[in-house]
Amino acid sequence: MTVIREHDAVAHCLHGATFHSFLSPSRGSRELCAWRLEIADGTVGVPHRVSREEVVLVLSGEVTTTIDGEAATVRAGEAAFVPSGAEFAIDNTSGGQATAWVTTSVGLRATLPDGSEISPPWAA
Repeated sequence: MTVIREHDAVAHCLHGATFHSFLSPSRGSRELCAWRLEIADGTVGVPHRVSREEVVLVLSGEVTTTIDGEAATVRAGEAAFVPSGAEFAIDNTSGGQATAWVTTSVGLRATLPDGSEISPPWAA
């Protein structure tokens, strides 16, 4: 069994959030990517279209997810499902930090509002 310790996760910062990569192809996975997401209070997420399904399980705090224009509050212990091809944004205006565990499949790409694409390093 392979165990990834918290101190072995690789941190990446983008758009006011920190992505702690635990599992990705660069870390030995062939099919899955997983990271812990930390979102500071007052962070308004950048809308982006995802190329793979994502599951966002909120671990602490609460966030607002907007998926294809539909906004919903997601609290600790609840999950949001982001379908492949959906436009997605996640905001934290709750008054405190929020954390979430995110899982997706290898090959995730995000298309930003200006049409540019990124391959997130926490999923590569």
